[in-house]
Amino acid sequence: MEPTLLPDGTARLGTLTWVPAVAAPDLLGAPVAAGLGELARRVPSAARDVLVARIDPDHADTAAMSERYELDLALSANCVIVAGRRAGEERVAACVVRATTRADVNNRVKRLLDVRKASFWPMDLAVAASGMEFGAITPIGLPVGEGRWRLLLDTRVTTGWAIIGSGVRGSKLLLPGALLAEVAGSEVVEDLGVG
Repeated sequence: MEPTLLPDGTARLGTLTWVPAVAAPDLLGAPVAAGLGELARRVPSAARDVLVARIDPDHADTAAMSERYELDLALSANCVIVAGRRAGEERVAACVVRATTRADVNNRVKRLLDVRKASFWPMDLAVAASGMEFGAITPIGLPVGEGRWRLLLDTRVTTGWAIIGSGVRGSKLLLPGALLAEVAGSEVVEDLGVG
């Protein structure tokens, strides 16, 4: 399933109309708008190719959104925040996997973080540290990079199109998966998602 790109710069996918996200900052969380601006400065095509659509926030969860707006579940990607400790240091990673898989927290992520045990970060910490709403945390605009979080992308989210959060529950982003690999600090990982 691919979006139908229209001459006016919008697109149709499922029952939603998608517009360039840089032209609709009111539909983005503040960190996402800033992260998208940074991405578009480095990769100019992002200003055209990252799209956003308004959705009902009560249907923001991936399965409900896919059903409500007639979208293929395999297009969606989920971003989960995982943490573990090593020598008293907390190591945090945002893991992005297709919605048809789940992050391999107990094996792959644990080894990548080099921790004895990895687990999902508590919701209140993830929301406060990301500046995004729960259920809308997304790789664009996260505090990643040296001395901060790691951004781990399953190889499957970097091909084809991907629907991801926008930082707020009232909208979703749609973009070519290859652009996710252009987000500053991202690491593409084989078999991050399982299932």
